[in-house]
Amino acid sequence: MPLSLYDTLSREILPVRPMDGETLRFYCCGPTVYGPAHIGNFRTFVMQDVFRRVVEAGGMATRHVRNLTDVDDKTIRRSQEEGRSLAEFTAAWTVRFHADCAALGILPPHVEPSAVAHLPEQIALIERLIEKGHAYRAHDGSVYYDVRSFPGYGKLSRLAEREITTDAPEREQADEYDRHSAADFALWKAARPEDGPNRWPSPWGEGRPGWHIECSAMAMKHLGESFDLHSGGVDLVFPHHENEIAQSEAATGRPFARHWFHVAHLTVEGRKMSKSLGNLHILEDLAARGHRPMELRYVLISGCYRQPLNFTFASLAAARKALARLADWQRRLGGPPDFLLPGEEDFGPFGPVYDALLSDLNTPEALGRLHRIGREVVAAAEGGTLPPQEFETARHGLALVLQCLGLDLSETDTTAPPAPEAPAWVQALAAERLDARRRRDWDEADRLRDQIKEAGWLVRDAPDTSTLEPLGPPIAT
Repeated sequence: MPLSLYDTLSREILPVRPMDGETLRFYCCGPTVYGPAHIGNFRTFVMQDVFRRVVEAGGMATRHVRNLTDVDDKTIRRSQEEGRSLAEFTAAWTVRFHADCAALGILPPHVEPSAVAHLPEQIALIERLIEKGHAYRAHDGSVYYDVRSFPGYGKLSRLAEREITTDAPEREQADEYDRHSAADFALWKAARPEDGPNRWPSPWGEGRPGWHIECSAMAMKHLGESFDLHSGGVDLVFPHHENEIAQSEAATGRPFARHWFHVAHLTVEGRKMSKSLGNLHILEDLAARGHRPMELRYVLISGCYRQPLNFTFASLAAARKALARLADWQRRLGGPPDFLLPGEEDFGPFGPVYDALLSDLNTPEALGRLHRIGREVVAAAEGGTLPPQEFETARHGLALVLQCLGLDLSETDTTAPPAPEAPAWVQALAAERLDARRRRDWDEADRLRDQIKEAGWLVRDAPDTSTLEPLGPPIAT
């Protein structure tokens, strides 16, 4: 049975099959390497990793391409602020990204192209679009895609026609970008003084590529003009992926990607992730609190990829217990086998776990089945009711589903993470709030709870007591 997956373009759950019948070719939008990736970014990368593992577990070969955005406004601005060359700056953050991916058990892509290394392909693609009447050169040397030249624009994001074809107001038309329409987007950006030395020659003058053209050129270079699947976070549906479709299909006359796989947002303690809220966590933050990367991975796969997932520090603690339980079961079944042959082995009693993954990558159902079946299998094995020939199948089946989920239990720590202590002044507020609750002064209790939350701590109430949990990295006293 092939993997079925929701397709953003058709709004249907469709089987995922390779066009050539042999190798599934897919492209994942990678990071912009100007700083550390946060846990929201990694929700997408982890789910893409599970997707690849599930496909390969079925015996299908894959060709996984994930790009690096190493030239854009952010990389240029940050590198100049630090007084480093763009190449040196982005290389350092690329190393950090690779280390974080390895810690989370994310398989490296087969090809990892960078935007700067593929400038000739981008320039050639822009030239094709100009020749076909889909792009135009502005007075300053920038090149823009003419959205009105592509009738299918908006089909991925289902934008209303009025939102994408209305001409720009007079004030916008007169700006430095000189666009014909407010919806037109840059394929090539003319060099500006603030870019410093970060400019490259082109038929239209010195400048740099636009973000959207980078992915189209790199995807077609390494996967062909039409390939099986394109993936990214749901925030990329518009404008990035919509623009990729428009420019790619206008240039080639062929469907760009047959299947579109998007992963929903991550929230933190019920709030949108943002720097201003101080909840844009990175792996380093979690490590400082005593949490291991596999605990984060478990949390990130615990929800349906199509629905927003709420990250909490309590969920990390629960993940630690769940991983310890799985590690204990694997030990009691004789430990992991020396090697696995995905696609050639039987999942045994853990087959329903793999079936859940094949059904629209249903990781929460898969985890639920994993724990239920694991408990039953271990009880049968130790109770003497599991035949010897099925014991080895169960041992291999457990290892196979763990491999599909990317859960490495080799360093699972069964001890509880150290509980950070709230500053004395926060503890004093909590004591006042507990006293207000005992007096049934609910308004005062709510006011103090909000004050404690603003300080970065969450109050957990019990019948006659309360505890404090940090919302983020502990606040210094």
